[in-house]
Amino acid sequence: MALTWRFAVLVALAGIPAMLAPRPAVAAACLTAVCLAGLLDWAVAPSPRAIAARRTPGPRVRLDQPAHAWLTLRNTGRRRARLLVRDAWAPSAGARETRFRAVLAPGEVRERRLELMPTRRGVLPADRLTLRSASALGFIARQRSFDVPASIRVMPPFRSRRYLPSKRQRLRELDGRTALMVRGMGTEFDSLREYVRGDDVRSIDWRATARAQKLIVRTWRPERDRRVVIVIDSSRLAARRSGAGTVFDAALEAAMLLAALAAGAGDRVDVIVADARVRARVGPLTGADPLGRLSHELAPVYPELYDADWPAIASAVLATAPSHALVVLVTALDTETIARDLLPALPVLRARHTVTLAAPSDPDLEPMAGPRATPAQVYRAAAAEHEMLEADSLAHALGELGLHTVTRPPEALAPALANLYIDLKASGRL
Repeated sequence: MALTWRFAVLVALAGIPAMLAPRPAVAAACLTAVCLAGLLDWAVAPSPRAIAARRTPGPRVRLDQPAHAWLTLRNTGRRRARLLVRDAWAPSAGARETRFRAVLAPGEVRERRLELMPTRRGVLPADRLTLRSASALGFIARQRSFDVPASIRVMPPFRSRRYLPSKRQRLRELDGRTALMVRGMGTEFDSLREYVRGDDVRSIDWRATARAQKLIVRTWRPERDRRVVIVIDSSRLAARRSGAGTVFDAALEAAMLLAALAAGAGDRVDVIVADARVRARVGPLTGADPLGRLSHELAPVYPELYDADWPAIASAVLATAPSHALVVLVTALDTETIARDLLPALPVLRARHTVTLAAPSDPDLEPMAGPRATPAQVYRAAAAEHEMLEADSLAHALGELGLHTVTRPPEALAPALANLYIDLKASGRL
């Protein structure tokens, strides 16, 4: 039951006789008339239980892209229904114009498209559907709220997609370019061609040269079907702010670009998301729509307030890739955590794999280290310089241990990690 503004007008009109003749009998008669009119109007209003509803969400979308969902109403009763409908969704779904009116004749079906503009990724559910049915007078309406299950899946935005064509072009240029290939383990023979200035003389094929009576060189290409394991840290450190998003958001961008690039190059890619436990495991990814599968699986995953269990993560990596692989650890660059938890687990990984550590740097440190006009600015600059020096020292120490380290601002981390992968593939070190 729901009271409408017309019922308030009816009460106001009924109060006029009570004020003109302030006697208990008149007031009781006015009150009785109002109650009878309201009950009669409620009784003749069509029941909202006669309305069948179904929600049909649109296709999955990426964050910052518009989405939509269809609401289908069908009047299964024998009476004409005048409805006020509230098609509610989760606030982060960004539903627009969720309230509307509809008049349904018996057996009529009505469809309405609801526009959505999601503000966060993940699986965003629909809220309860509310139907308010009123008669022609509209004093008191019948109301029903019930669940109509539906949800939309909002995938990560993948803003680094714009770098993918140029990185793939670089990989294609590597095929057949001797100057960028290393002969031996980690490369595949491609073809023979005539020597040009700048080619490595060690790649000259003397037998082919003798037959052709001119210098012929062998060309090599990066090996295919290599293994790449990407580990995304989803612990409490990944939840801290970094630029416009979080460390975890930057890690997702870097992982998606690297996975798309490596899978497109013919490598086998596995992605592990873990903190105190393995949260998600996606793979092996191949060239058949790796981004769609990866985005679909990682859309509902968010960092949790747990410390990362790096020995358990190392065990998960070894179980996924028992033979040699490129292992990329995407985490926050925290000196104490890396020294206490990550470094003891690295020898197990380095014994079998090529290990790379990727971490987004704090983009606010350089602006903080700039102005030094006031004492407050000097102290702020000193703190920023101290943080940057610690990060550089940690990266240098990891490099001395044989790890490849990539630290860039969040928006530059993904292309930098892709460049490192291309360089490793070009030199045959995967």
